[in-house]
Amino acid sequence: MCRIGSIKSLEPVPPSLALRLMISQQEGHDNSGFAMVMKDLEGAFSHYKNQPLLSMACTGRGIQLVNEYMEQHGFVQVAQWVPDVNRQPGLRIEAMPRYVFRNYDYPEIYRYRTQEEREDLLLDTRLALRRLLEEHEDGYVYSFWPDVLTLKEIGDPADIATYFRLWEDDGRLLARNIVVQCRQNTNYAIVRYAAHPFFLQGFTLCANGENTFFTKNTEFQKSLFRGYMGFESDSQNFLYSLHYVLHELKWPLRYFKHVITPLPFAEIEARPDREVLRLIRQSLANLEINGPNTIIGMLPDSTMITCCDSKKLRPVVLARDEHMVAIASEVCGINEIMPDRDTSADLYPNERELVEIRNSLEIVRWKQ
Repeated sequence: MCRIGSIKSLEPVPPSLALRLMISQQEGHDNSGFAMVMKDLEGAFSHYKNQPLLSMACTGRGIQLVNEYMEQHGFVQVAQWVPDVNRQPGLRIEAMPRYVFRNYDYPEIYRYRTQEEREDLLLDTRLALRRLLEEHEDGYVYSFWPDVLTLKEIGDPADIATYFRLWEDDGRLLARNIVVQCRQNTNYAIVRYAAHPFFLQGFTLCANGENTFFTKNTEFQKSLFRGYMGFESDSQNFLYSLHYVLHELKWPLRYFKHVITPLPFAEIEARPDREVLRLIRQSLANLEINGPNTIIGMLPDSTMITCCDSKKLRPVVLARDEHMVAIASEVCGINEIMPDRDTSADLYPNERELVEIRNSLEIVRWKQ
């Protein structure tokens, strides 16, 4: 079983806070991996918020391949942060030789292009780099997006944190939004791309549970958008559906829940919006999910969401204090980082709602 969590804070916080949120839930995961997406960065990246940040792990040859590709396509490197890793003996981690976190300026010809054209460029570049590195297993590209950093690794989460010195709150890595999971994708072959959270064009998502409609979702999604690829995990379907509903169809957020867990037909017919809900169910039936699961998502504007399957077979709790909102699979994780909060205000989302956490920390509950 997975354990997932997230933090949205008015002030930037270090990864150690997210690690404390997750390590306390370790009886619920198998210590096989750690991955996180950090957004709204400060620290080492505070001056480069508008320049896309490349996050990858690779070999020495992989570095050379990426350097050549980026230069040939007009990207100019403006900053780089290289982790000062701790190679102490005995750490349970399957580390890659090199880790790259680089900010680039857009190619000159994109200086006056639209936001949509820039987003397409970043997606196509990430996909091209992925294909380039996959050819001879030279590395992994996790994200290429402004103000977003992604780290994924195989091993024990506490040891991974030690290796990358994430326990040391020295101000290098800080963010107002962090989404995290402690587990590799051990239902299938362990592949770094399969580790949650997943990222696509500003959308981030991680999941706890299973999607038994994986094959149905996958076959449909492959035809919808060029960025829907890989499918190393059944949870990637959730990310692609979120992206499709909001980015491609441009529907309001509240309809995402109706797509992945549609209401029974009898309930739909009793509602005043039955025509809309009927059309959603008919046209996007292949995006319905099934099985026990809970998801945490983050949108391009940093809004966070969480929701459950239609029977609520996986737990999730949301809590807040004056400065922060946290989401976790288990309340013990929130107790670890927010011990003095008002616990009577904790939320346990039900199977018929989607919870939205806005940047002001306002919490909105959308009922199906």
